[in-house]
Amino acid sequence: MTKRTPILEAHGLGITVGTGGGVFSAGRKLDIVVDVSLSLRPGKIVCVVGESGSGKTTLGMALVGLTPPTTGEIIFDGTPLRDFSKTSFRPVREETALLFQDPASSFNPRQRIGDILAEPRRIAGNGATTSEAIASLAQLAGLPSSLLARFPHALSGGQARRAAVARALAVVPRLIVADEPTAGLDVSVQGGVMNLFLDIREKHDTAFLIITHNLAVARHISDELVIMYLGRVVESGPTAEIFRNPQHPYTKALLDSEPVPDPRHRRSEPPVIGEVPSIFARPSGCEFHERCRFAQDLCRSQAPQETAGANSQRVRCHFPIGEAVGEPALAIA
Repeated sequence: MTKRTPILEAHGLGITVGTGGGVFSAGRKLDIVVDVSLSLRPGKIVCVVGESGSGKTTLGMALVGLTPPTTGEIIFDGTPLRDFSKTSFRPVREETALLFQDPASSFNPRQRIGDILAEPRRIAGNGATTSEAIASLAQLAGLPSSLLARFPHALSGGQARRAAVARALAVVPRLIVADEPTAGLDVSVQGGVMNLFLDIREKHDTAFLIITHNLAVARHISDELVIMYLGRVVESGPTAEIFRNPQHPYTKALLDSEPVPDPRHRRSEPPVIGEVPSIFARPSGCEFHERCRFAQDLCRSQAPQETAGANSQRVRCHFPIGEAVGEPALAIA
């Protein structure tokens, strides 16, 4: 079966920002996202995973033009964007909804929830804004209509998240970009939000880009994983294959960091030691080599290129785990 045409594609996307006028960093340029490529297809869920500071949120914002890319190409519905101006991104934004990491802060505190849900339809001129129509929209997201008269501060974390989902669905987007959609929620509420996403995908063939630290969420909901480290994609591919057979040492470290509920299988040492290097002083060669005992001289001197790994995976590593004798131990070199 042939793959469906992607809604949105990025090729070699890069984002460089200035550091402003600080005493020690004035005039410096920082590469926040480097050479990232991905594809978002109808009805598919892609999860972007990585430690804090890996560029996940910046990537998501760049795909819809909130953070202008510096280099690379974005293709929407098979047509490359002419440039990265606001006008060029307008078709993308008309078909995309955003779920911010803190949904409550994304609401106007002076508006009631019902008015917040109706506002996208009024702006787009698309969809009914009657009280019955807004109540139906809220119900689609599992939000009781009794909450529509409340102000954002009166909602719980789970209710605010569902209100944000309802607002995103107001104009039936083809793509939803969700930044940490389960952050700060109880496990039962997390499950409800994830099941809601699956229902939305089933009913509307919506594509999702989900930015998350939560590997359990990624395993449960996503079709594909994109693993980022210091702004680069170090591994990508089908979720089931990456969980079954990670190719990059960093990916394996992330998967090994998942809590093990069985007390008989406690870890004797952490899966990875050390902090993410500063983007002010990126390591030479492979940027993970300082935390990878498996690193060799080549890793310290030459940056690896992305290559085809096992089982449809793409990996940026000189010595993928699948090609190694044994598995690398991770620590500070």
